[in-house]
Amino acid sequence: MSIKHGLLALLRTEAKYGYQLRGEFEAATGATWPLNIGQVYTTLTRLERDGLVAAAHGEGDGDGRSMYEITEAGRAELTSWFETPVTRESRPRDELAIKLALALAVPGVNVTAGVQRQRNSTMQALQELTRLKRQGKDSDISWRLVLESMIFSAEAEIRWLDHCESMLSRHGKTELPKGATPKLNVDPGVRR
Repeated sequence: MSIKHGLLALLRTEAKYGYQLRGEFEAATGATWPLNIGQVYTTLTRLERDGLVAAAHGEGDGDGRSMYEITEAGRAELTSWFETPVTRESRPRDELAIKLALALAVPGVNVTAGVQRQRNSTMQALQELTRLKRQGKDSDISWRLVLESMIFSAEAEIRWLDHCESMLSRHGKTELPKGATPKLNVDPGVRR
């Protein structure tokens, strides 16, 4: 999701000012995507330049801050965004996959240790997300959907890291830290 579309969605019902948009964006995403107020105003400036929002006529918050409202072009853009499936190609690059690929290309990098560190970090994040889910069992459904998406992503990342470690081991591309033993998913009853 882009900040652009998030702000357009929040402006769909009424004119708002930047700080209000920031607060509503963070509330809608369960504070999983904190926004810098500078990001909000930079995005609003671009949206206004592109004709997707406009300054609300005669409206302000009393402190001199401008209110923004969505335009018809902005509504059309938002409708298109909601109706268009998210493709794998349109998602941000996966920094972890790129990091591991580059680590394999650079001599002297202990890729296995990197995978293990990442797994530990992701496992800690998963435990925290699970704790938040238990605490917020009666929370707003939008917050729960975002939180559960993050939980599923963390679980998938852990499975993928297990797969990476297994592949690295099979292809002899590992350097284990001193004293570490390899983690192999092998049935002890099977002889090689």
